[in-house]
Amino acid sequence: MMYAAAAAGVVVTMLMALVRALIGPNIYNRILAVNVFGTLSVMLIAIYGFVDGRPEFLDLAIVYALINFIGTIAVTKYVTFNDMGHGDDGDPAGDI
Repeated sequence: MMYAAAAAGVVVTMLMALVRALIGPNIYNRILAVNVFGTLSVMLIAIYGFVDGRPEFLDLAIVYALINFIGTIAVTKYVTFNDMGHGDDGDPAGDI
């Protein structure tokens, strides 16, 4: 019963983050809302793994958290600088 309440709370918070991602006033609020949604997804996976008695779900949750983190950094970098690290000439090697 306690885990169902925790899962329900996480789902409600995920819906609130989804609404924020859709109507956010600027792009940075939307990126943050998507990051929060990903973090809450990790929590939901962990709760489900604990309830179901499958500890390997924690490994999946950790991998998803790492992908969420790297994706957030990449999208923020792209939005801020309008490129993904390429030089002015388009050479991916940069100054090498």
